[in-house]
Amino acid sequence: MNLAGIFPPIATPFDDRDVVNPAAIRTNVARWLDAGVRGIVALGSNGEAPLLDEGEADAVIAAARESVPPDRILIAGTGRESTRATIDASRRAAALGVDAVLVRTPSYFKSRMTPDAFVAHYTALADAVDVPILLYNYPAVTGLTLTAETVARLSAHPNIVGIKETSTDAAQLAAYVDASRGEQFTVLAGSAPAFYAGLCVGASGAILAAACVAPRACVALLDAFQRGAHHEARELQRRLVPIAHAVTTGFGVPGLKAALDRTGFIGGSPRAPLQPATRDAIAALESALVPIREFL
Repeated sequence: MNLAGIFPPIATPFDDRDVVNPAAIRTNVARWLDAGVRGIVALGSNGEAPLLDEGEADAVIAAARESVPPDRILIAGTGRESTRATIDASRRAAALGVDAVLVRTPSYFKSRMTPDAFVAHYTALADAVDVPILLYNYPAVTGLTLTAETVARLSAHPNIVGIKETSTDAAQLAAYVDASRGEQFTVLAGSAPAFYAGLCVGASGAILAAACVAPRACVALLDAFQRGAHHEARELQRRLVPIAHAVTTGFGVPGLKAALDRTGFIGGSPRAPLQPATRDAIAALESALVPIREFL
């Protein structure tokens, strides 16, 4: 599976009754694909996956699949706290037509989540599911980190094809690149402020919240890097940082949805207990969009 490219981790729009809006998902996905992304990620953290029930999660995947053609890639987040539930969610996603699943580390019982526990968890999943598995390292949320040694062990499995590293730590990305075994394992950057640095140390692409708002800018950065136009890539990196911070650590999912509403996508309100972006947040978001306005 060729995962080199940009993948927006899409937001989940709800209607006025707080019900998943499949039509809005299809509209947004069509526009993201038109911007030249390699594919999309449904049900990631930016998709408010922890706030959806299982039926809603399936509805999001089904709506996305309707809009993603065979030459693009649909990835779905299927991480759950138990191995059994993760296998079940991943099998349902596979039946709905996803091309791969993105699986966060279980984290509730942190002290028991040892490297051996992670290897057992992901190996059981990879053995039980027909679609490829992407590891998902997100220590800011889970409080846990997959070690390079653990990734090396897991990358030997033929059905574990890559990892998303959601931090600004280029050294961690480099360690994953160095640890992985074989050309079939892909390392994807998961934080836009570290995107260019990640490419320099061997990442093949990225899953970026900023790509939801400014997909053309993210695609242009990757293209510039691949052409060897490093000055252009670094300049695009600099211009992406304000909006990247705003829709992640700055204002989170409410900020991402507000930014989508201001760039021609359908964002809408987040699901409670998340609250809509404040007026001050919206003003900051609009300011952060200025450096990349030509790509919007």
